[in-house]
Amino acid sequence: MVPIVDADSGDVTRASIFVAVLPASNYTCFRAFLDQQAGSWIRGHVYAYEFFGGVPSLTVPDNTKTAVVQPCAYEPQLSELYQDMATHYGTAIVPARVRKPRDKAAVEVGVQVVQRWVLAALRHRTFFSLAELNRELEARQQQINARPFRRMAGSRRELYERLDRPALRPLPAERYEWLEWKTATVGPDYHVEVRQHYYSVPSELVGQRVDMRVSPVAIEVLHRNRRVTSHLRCYTNQKFITKPEHMPSAHRRYAAWTPQRLCAWAAETGPATAELVQGLMERRPHPEQGFRSAMGLISLGQRYGPERLEAACRRALDARAYSYRSVQSILRSGLDQAPTEKRVHRSSALPLHENIRGAAYYGEDA
Repeated sequence: MVPIVDADSGDVTRASIFVAVLPASNYTCFRAFLDQQAGSWIRGHVYAYEFFGGVPSLTVPDNTKTAVVQPCAYEPQLSELYQDMATHYGTAIVPARVRKPRDKAAVEVGVQVVQRWVLAALRHRTFFSLAELNRELEARQQQINARPFRRMAGSRRELYERLDRPALRPLPAERYEWLEWKTATVGPDYHVEVRQHYYSVPSELVGQRVDMRVSPVAIEVLHRNRRVTSHLRCYTNQKFITKPEHMPSAHRRYAAWTPQRLCAWAAETGPATAELVQGLMERRPHPEQGFRSAMGLISLGQRYGPERLEAACRRALDARAYSYRSVQSILRSGLDQAPTEKRVHRSSALPLHENIRGAAYYGEDA
């Protein structure tokens, strides 16, 4: 795997390398993808067929769960998506047997070549995007295929032109574009989830079942066979992709709020509110979670007033309850208006009593 660093956040994503080899010539292609899911697996095959300039009559993949639903030495069951791609290109999929690396010896060698001649050479390089990494891989791909063999005449490219290329079937007129269909229920935050990313839909569809047509490029959402929205597919660390027109009117009012504005608003409300908002931001694993909780405090302030909110935040701080729900519970129950319990400070000195023995009773050594 190759690390890719987000230039803005510094987050690191590890890209996987897809490797394909033509066995007669050992002509090798490889490309990086952000994950090992079905979409990347299919795109890797499409890239390989186009790089080879044709389609082999047999494709021998590893026995991965992405490709094979039910392993079997005689009749392995392929995933529906993988079989659909194979039908489109007119190739037969024959997965390697489990724990039988000789079934795909050429690609095993190809993986070693990529590890030793490509990944080892790039281990000190820092890449800031998948496109940048793939540009470097394409250049090294050409170098490896053009490099002369050590123990025989020619190169991978020369053998490919003479042996493999004439045996390949022509590419179909259109590239295969995979589509994945999913069904989901719209959550209370009017978003649907695809691969740990959340895409907005019109807020009036909350609680409704929708169909999603997922492609490598876009997400289309349909309700009762009618398209209601679409989004460009997100592959960055951004978790929520939201269109302003999908927001309820109450949320739109807050769309322009920033963490700085929230902290300024909290300071105007009172020191307890400011301290609680600061705690919300610092104690959540993701800043967005604290941001949403602080937005909830704004709605409570509008409903109950700034004085009661400040008192409720003070109560929550005393209980070390840094959450929107705690403040909401305090306000609903009216605890913010109840007098606070004062601690009784007891004197450390013992009272005088005839039955209490002093230090003198035990002597000087007591």
